[in-house]
Amino acid sequence: MSNRSKGWGIAVAACVGLWLVQNGSQDVTPPVPSAAQAFAAGPSVHTDAAADPLPSSPPVRLRIPETDVDAPMTRLGLAGNGSLEVPPAEDRNLAGWYGDGVTPGAKGTAIVAGHVDNAGGPAVFYTLGALKKGHRIEIDREDGRTAVFTVDAVEVYDNDAFPDEKVYGATDRAELRVITCGGGFSAKRGGYQGNVVAFGHLIGVR
Repeated sequence: MSNRSKGWGIAVAACVGLWLVQNGSQDVTPPVPSAAQAFAAGPSVHTDAAADPLPSSPPVRLRIPETDVDAPMTRLGLAGNGSLEVPPAEDRNLAGWYGDGVTPGAKGTAIVAGHVDNAGGPAVFYTLGALKKGHRIEIDREDGRTAVFTVDAVEVYDNDAFPDEKVYGATDRAELRVITCGGGFSAKRGGYQGNVVAFGHLIGVR
């Protein structure tokens, strides 16, 4: 999935940022992860304890209590160029998951994506860069279970330096990646110039 994943990151950055263009102000740019939330900074409020992976079951809703995110989820496939599709831009409060990959809570790396903004204003993952290690991400599934993840790190990457293997690589436990656009913004260069990625792993089920 490596080459396709990197292509998707570039495609997402090129198709958002309309709110900033119309607003004409850099003061409305979304939060950027601090250096303290990167893996290199070491653990903070964080645990390596992990729950056993669940059987596969599609996700239906995502919540991030610390930033008041509460959004339905939709399945995402691949576009004709091999890049990951994105949720419809007109629905600001909608998250997507890569339907041909791991479902959140199952063994492996589950991929969730959503817009940072649209022409109307901030979207579902506008505050992703404000997450901190130890924050929780909860995902309701079709089987009636809620997979609870802890945030391990939040990092931002330039489009030309997106670490495919680090973000999308296989894992022996149930892990989660939540991705949106971020980094520097340039209207002249087509919008956001990078991606914000929240890394997490499963710590509980209810």
